[in-house]
Amino acid sequence: MSSEGNAVATPAVDLDALRTRITTLGETIKSLKSSSEPDKDAIASAVADLLDAKRTFANNNGGIGVDGKKFEEPMSKKDKKKAEKAAKHGQGEGNVVSEANGESSLLLDVQSFNVTESALLSLLFSSLFNSSAAKKAAKKAEAKAKKAAAKEGKSADVASPIVAPKKIPVSTAVAPRTPIRFNLSPNQLCFNPNVSLTDRPVVALTTAILTNSIVDYELISDHRRPGCALGLPSGNEVSGDLAIARYIAKQSSSGKIMGGSDEDSAIIDQWVDYALQLNKFGLARRVLAVSKTLDPVLAGATYVVGYSLTLADVALFASLGFPCTLEAMADVGSLLSGDSPTKRWIEMMALNPAIREAAQLAVGIAKNAEASFETGSEIDELVSGMSYLEGATPGNTVTRFPPEPSGYLHVGHAKAVLLNDYYATRYKGRLVLRFDDTNPSKEKDEFQSSIVEDLAKIGVKPDMVTFTSDYFETIRNYAIWMIENGLAYMDDTPQEEMQKERMDRIHSKHRDDAPAESMKNFKLMCSGSEEGQAWCLRAKIDMSSDNGTLRDPVLYRQNTTPHHRSGTKYKAYPTYDLACPIVDSLEGVTHALRTTEYDDRNAQFYWIQRALGLRRVRIQTFARMNFMYTVMSKRKLTWFVETGRVTGWDDPRFPTVRGVSRRGIDVDALKKFMCSQGASRRVVNMEWSKFWAENKKEIDKYAKRFMAIDKVDNVTLSITNAGDGISYLSTDYLPKDPSFGKRLVRVADKVILEKVDVEGIEVGENIVLTRWGVVQITKVDGGLEGVFVPDGDVKAAKRKISWLADVPENVTVVLSEFDNLISKEKLEEDDKFEDFINPDTQAETEVIGDAGLKTLKEHDIIQLERRGFYRVDRAYVNDGKPLMLFMIPDGKKKAMSGLDGKLAHR
Repeated sequence: MSSEGNAVATPAVDLDALRTRITTLGETIKSLKSSSEPDKDAIASAVADLLDAKRTFANNNGGIGVDGKKFEEPMSKKDKKKAEKAAKHGQGEGNVVSEANGESSLLLDVQSFNVTESALLSLLFSSLFNSSAAKKAAKKAEAKAKKAAAKEGKSADVASPIVAPKKIPVSTAVAPRTPIRFNLSPNQLCFNPNVSLTDRPVVALTTAILTNSIVDYELISDHRRPGCALGLPSGNEVSGDLAIARYIAKQSSSGKIMGGSDEDSAIIDQWVDYALQLNKFGLARRVLAVSKTLDPVLAGATYVVGYSLTLADVALFASLGFPCTLEAMADVGSLLSGDSPTKRWIEMMALNPAIREAAQLAVGIAKNAEASFETGSEIDELVSGMSYLEGATPGNTVTRFPPEPSGYLHVGHAKAVLLNDYYATRYKGRLVLRFDDTNPSKEKDEFQSSIVEDLAKIGVKPDMVTFTSDYFETIRNYAIWMIENGLAYMDDTPQEEMQKERMDRIHSKHRDDAPAESMKNFKLMCSGSEEGQAWCLRAKIDMSSDNGTLRDPVLYRQNTTPHHRSGTKYKAYPTYDLACPIVDSLEGVTHALRTTEYDDRNAQFYWIQRALGLRRVRIQTFARMNFMYTVMSKRKLTWFVETGRVTGWDDPRFPTVRGVSRRGIDVDALKKFMCSQGASRRVVNMEWSKFWAENKKEIDKYAKRFMAIDKVDNVTLSITNAGDGISYLSTDYLPKDPSFGKRLVRVADKVILEKVDVEGIEVGENIVLTRWGVVQITKVDGGLEGVFVPDGDVKAAKRKISWLADVPENVTVVLSEFDNLISKEKLEEDDKFEDFINPDTQAETEVIGDAGLKTLKEHDIIQLERRGFYRVDRAYVNDGKPLMLFMIPDGKKKAMSGLDGKLAHR
């Protein structure tokens, strides 16, 4: 749904991003408090940040906090005691003016008035209502009161006047603040997020869903409105759930929800009026009344009127509390007998997808809650950073990922497919992988296969794999229907001239061609002839629209290049703008996730579905992902490949899925990172360090530890009391998790150390050989010597050093580091990316590692202690084909030790 309109002022901040920050701060505070030694200053700082974030959220959300309730500043213990004391002294007093948050309310003690119940009703009627009917009711109540007083022998005038309350001093009385309301734009449906489900427009929402028009309405949360209202095209508003529902039903072209005939419509209206009258009673009385009324009707019928769901069913269901959620079903079910036809009807209604979607939309209006249906359909808690999928219900949600098979997937595509996969999994639905193969000039089987492989690399397994080309004939028939019904026309205006006409909002000379003429030219275009090459099919929408995508966009073009699947069967192909809304609808997609760059095209998407009478698909947008010092453009990445600056599309310096996979990305880390960015619509340039920092958290849990020493810059330490025999020590692969097992480490009387680690070392100094123990240095000049100290104090030693036994079975390892291909943080539109190529982006270092490294396999991820994390790019084969390890960034600006690499640490 569009986010445009004047119902709610545009927030000064990104509320979705702020909601994510509040969640993160809350988790941080919990973590700080649960630590063995809580840092009070850190907790106080985090609490202050949390309060500030909540206050900012409320200030930009009409006073409503992140929990959907009115935000109130927390009180200190001292202020709370004062308030409790004031409340205690104030009890039992008659007229009290209470002030809180700048608002005042007048509390009147009804018992202090000398009036009868009927006279009080008269007062209430006359003061609360300004209609003629209310005035008549007030007069009738007053007359009844006089008559009752006369029977008791009292003066009739006793009950007539209403005793006025004592005047409140002007100095203490504060005029109530008039609620601020915004005029609703057309099709904006507004309601209060703090009222019960039955007080929300559930009937109107269900009606909009059943009439295939729900995506035309923008749902607005406004706590200042006591009821619901719908903005009309005239500028007026219609209020009340049933009134709005009737209006929506009348706008529908099918009219099925209002019955199949005038007689059915009249009966439906009668049932709707009956449902409206029931709302004045409690739930138990309503259930009893409805069951006694409906049992005879439903004894031999499925629906209240006719043979399909109508407004009568929905209105009556709503009068029972709209019992489709777990809690509401339990309340109503306890009041009905097991064999009641009405109970069977209620259970059927509760399972209806439209009913559930309406409940989900009503419950989730403030984007902070979801409806829960039958047991077993509970939905997992949202992953931090993600937002609820509007109107999504378990088992009824279908998402899709529609890549064009014309290149390799990059991390931007990864975000799109992972979000689609997350929602499909969370709502127990389906993910469709659809290849948008509508441009044979760019598509190849190679790219199609690579996309399937890349999705497997990041843990995505689609439920269906389809092709837009499977629907070419169907799309062609829709295009012909549009021509025949005056919704599209053929145009041979040259491309540059057409572009200028669209900019200047000038109609094409062919816009008013007869359908027969357009049909002739459509066939000419589809024939593949040279004469037909000049023609294209354009939608007839609105050339005066401020939205440029609605100015008669192109829907079909000629292309005689053989298609990689259909060959030469077709000579003209639909554009993505025509194919996507058609195929989305036909394949049952419920939610189309698109990046914000498509915002203007959403109106075009909806127009095509509406014009063709297709089932409507809901669009939810998210921000595209950009990274600093990176290009994502297919054209620019191709340039790097073709000029030999990279080894291919899987080069670890590339932002492609296979590139970052080869660099060492963990699938779970990738999913967490993408989901953490998922909800925001704000386009930002991400730092790669944040990406790799999330990755480090995951690989640190399972990366086995090894040691390696620089092959050139090393020194030998002789340990005089170590003995010259063959011996080993046992150490954990993962010190934090012994369940990963142990490995044997060779020890010897001669060990090699990093040269940088022993600079400035002195005789008598104690050093720690990691995983072995303490060695005291006995000689520096003429060669380093020392003695092993069995019970040495590990904590007292300043130097903790990596080492390796100097033995023949050690293995040579090649370490590779990488840097950014682009030297500028963000390229501007007028920048030539070729002018910002980083000349030094790869460096190699040879190190010596222990023999255990020979057991590693390709793709294994390890840690070389005090050097960093690495991915095995090539397993050890022999001395001529040594083990090759690719360094994995950890998100830090500096290396984890003094062992810096040859390139910048990023």
